[in-house]
Amino acid sequence: MSRYGVPVERRYVPVGDTGRAAHVLTAGDGPPVVLVIGGAVPGASWIPLMAQLRGHRMHALELPGFGLTDPTEYTPATIRRTAVEHIAGILDSLRLGPAPFVTQSMGSQWVNWLAAEEPERVQRQVMIACPAFFLDTSAILAFRLASVPGLGSAMMALQRPTTRSVEAVMRSGGEPPEDLGELRDVWLAAQRLPAHTPSLLGLMRSVMWWTRPRPDIVTTAEELRRVRHPVRVIWGDHDPFGPVDAGRRIAELIPRADLHVVPGGHAPWFHQAELVGRLTREFLGDDG
Repeated sequence: MSRYGVPVERRYVPVGDTGRAAHVLTAGDGPPVVLVIGGAVPGASWIPLMAQLRGHRMHALELPGFGLTDPTEYTPATIRRTAVEHIAGILDSLRLGPAPFVTQSMGSQWVNWLAAEEPERVQRQVMIACPAFFLDTSAILAFRLASVPGLGSAMMALQRPTTRSVEAVMRSGGEPPEDLGELRDVWLAAQRLPAHTPSLLGLMRSVMWWTRPRPDIVTTAEELRRVRHPVRVIWGDHDPFGPVDAGRRIAELIPRADLHVVPGGHAPWFHQAELVGRLTREFLGDDG
């Protein structure tokens, strides 16, 4: 995306021994940082923030079936194992040891599961926006409806991706699309890929049942108290996935966490890249 001036290397790496390949965007030089986006959007969504983190070797990851990353079968019984295997497999292919992470939404949940099973991999974590299904947070209506058998498939079949529909999704996430033309076009191209719709339906049905989060998916207060790596929570002040009060509770429960509230919705770096970038660099140790 020319507007942001970030030279990005696109590559495909194996995901462990799964037989799948992951699409990874790599940019910059310096110590590594791994960026894990949420579900349903491509890794290129990070590029406005990557422009603010140039002192790092950045690796932007996608979840299976989104962007240009190979799909997988999502099931409620295997979703946590899928998450851990996916991220750990990519880290191994990139030959990355312990690393800091910058995460958003479902990406925050997946890295949380990775840290619970393989804590040595996660040095520290910047959680941007409401993490998926922490405490009593949920999802926007469109994603909740996608979890309903039959209804979700019918809804997706009736809503073919268009510029207007992508802009509606951005607005529903609290991010006005009017000055996001390049990002909007990338999202539109990603939504038109064959794997996108079945992956979205599969993911939502794996983590929700009839519009409600599955109990075994929800990250509880006790689980948050067991998080051992340092965490910075950056929360948009009108994030529709969860109110600021939820961010405060999450930051209070994680032993080594702080909270910063910024203007924005579920992707606050879209319009506040400089502010979110500064808070991220500071936590990664770049600003003294």
